Amino acid sequence: MNNLTNIKNLEFETIKNLKNSKASNTLRAYQADFRDFSNFCSQNGFKEMPANPKILSLYLTQLSSTSKYSTLKRRIASIGILHKLKGHYLDTKHPIIVENLMGIKRKFGINQKGKKPLLINDLKLIINVIDNIKGNINKILRDKAILLIGFSGGFRRSELVNIDYEDLEFVNEGVKIFIKRSKTDQSGEGSIKAIPYFDNEIYCPVKTLKNWLNEEKIKTGKIFNVSDKTIALIIKKYSNLAGFDSNKYAGHSLRSGFATSAAEAGAEERSIMNMTGHKSTEMVRRYIKEANLFKNNALNKIKF
Repeated sequence: MNNLTNIKNLEFETIKNLKNSKASNTLRAYQADFRDFSNFCSQNGFKEMPANPKILSLYLTQLSSTSKYSTLKRRIASIGILHKLKGHYLDTKHPIIVENLMGIKRKFGINQKGKKPLLINDLKLIINVIDNIKGNINKILRDKAILLIGFSGGFRRSELVNIDYEDLEFVNEGVKIFIKRSKTDQSGEGSIKAIPYFDNEIYCPVKTLKNWLNEEKIKTGKIFNVSDKTIALIIKKYSNLAGFDSNKYAGHSLRSGFATSAAEAGAEERSIMNMTGHKSTEMVRRYIKEANLFKNNALNKIKF
């Protein structure tokens, strides 16, 4: 084998390793972000790969009028990683990109309004609505189980839809759910979430999950057999039926709702992170800050 062939094989294997280092859902998210950038380039006659930092900066400027600052940061990361996977280099730290981002941050701020968390009291209202719906009992029971388990475990949608029956272990205290792989567990070590029984059976995620499994006679494979998009649609459907503005909620609302509700109830930062699987404190501290807006409000000390 000559050196040229050997290098080509090494390049091929390296790209395979880079792809394998990312969860499939993460790769799909990168590809979706890059498609948007690709459309921008196509519409304006720019080369998408390898991209010029100036073109990426123009794209960010256009995106900034309709997207959150966090979305811009994610798009930069996605476009940079897709370049790497294709064997190209894109300087995402180029001054024209970095300084443009700083200007956008000053103009719009970084805390633009995102989707709302589905808080515990909102979830209770939704469950009350579900329990009074007449229709396909099995589908209603499935949706109730998805909402309660999704909230109580602080699950990402990708984790929730990939739970197999074999990942469940029912114990006296509740249920242990083995998460085979997640966004922050790229090596696939796995983790366990423990969800206890609730005193109130109406809102108990463990009892509801058992009822769903027994009703459908599920003994193997996916326990919900839905897509992550379906999770988002379920949240929107029932938030609307409960009288909420469904446009303000999304698939992430269960996870953010758990974290915010736990913070409001006084749960410690590390305890929340253990359940949600966050590796960085940044996002969790944002939930805690949101939860404490009224709890630690100085105005509470003033008597009118």
